[in-house]
Amino acid sequence: MNTEDLDQWWSPEQQQQTVEKLIQRVGLTRVRAESFVRLWIYALVQEQLADQPCLRPPLKDLVLPTQKVICTHRQAADLFYFDKDQGSDRAAGMMLDKLAALGLVQKQFDGNTTWIEIQPMPEGWDTSEETVELKTDDFDPRCDAIPVANLLARNYNWMNQNSETAPHRIMLRLRQWAKQYGTGMRVLRQVNTLNPVGFYLLYPTDSESDVNFFSAPSKGLHLSTLTEVDPFQMATPGDSNCVSVYVRSWMIDPLYWDHYQVPFLIDTQETLRRMQQDFPNLCDLHTLVIHPLYEKMGVMLNFQKTSLDSTSSMYWMYRPLDRFLAVDLQSLQSYSDTNR
Repeated sequence: MNTEDLDQWWSPEQQQQTVEKLIQRVGLTRVRAESFVRLWIYALVQEQLADQPCLRPPLKDLVLPTQKVICTHRQAADLFYFDKDQGSDRAAGMMLDKLAALGLVQKQFDGNTTWIEIQPMPEGWDTSEETVELKTDDFDPRCDAIPVANLLARNYNWMNQNSETAPHRIMLRLRQWAKQYGTGMRVLRQVNTLNPVGFYLLYPTDSESDVNFFSAPSKGLHLSTLTEVDPFQMATPGDSNCVSVYVRSWMIDPLYWDHYQVPFLIDTQETLRRMQQDFPNLCDLHTLVIHPLYEKMGVMLNFQKTSLDSTSSMYWMYRPLDRFLAVDLQSLQSYSDTNR
């Protein structure tokens, strides 16, 4: 198997969903989870091709391989780093050792060849919760701030260098923003437990802060940095100079992504219409893409890339508010339902 064709066997979206489950249920770092998922796909494809040489992608399911397969450090480096600028055979060997120490793989070396075998995962790691009934609701700063902060922190952990302080920092900011203007803060919560599993924050931006949408995307990472001064100031209801909404956060637990992505977007449209009553001149919608899982959604909604960051993969995206509100999301929901 050509390792550069890995995405054809198990799509990037499916890989990210598996990675999210591993992070939440097994406790891996994102880098280790991504490496493990690629190794798992490789081992499964190698095993199935041995039995069915004519097999073509994609895989029907990411099941546990039953046999060990050859995987040299060179092959592992191709798997782990083929889409990155750096990554040596030695680094790949160290990653294999880490995965073996965690009990995720068994590694054997017979003097000439390295063999790896994917080990059974902990019970319940992939239990589907998508059948749990969810509802959209207002953000409750008293009850939701801490669970939402932890939910958001996971979204930043893949790049954040100070993840230990992120949840506390985020919790403080969420309560502060809710006190200033809570209309743009909504959650997707479980009906039975009331626990939030999704959250978005539509931030009406003071006109003096609009210049930041045209500068380095890293300026928008106030939640995951240690800077005390927020470069984006919130507008006050009734401000006729406020023209921009910053989608400061929009995320759903990957377990519920397929069923609730479109309904949560529909709720977003409804909230934006309510915000227009407080800010009559709103016309610009900006968002910052920091997580690969949400890039596809932005493209689906016809957001355009604007300012890029030369030091990272982050970038600003823009959509005229009127055109976003004109999108028939109900038709997207119907399409999604018929293609599951």
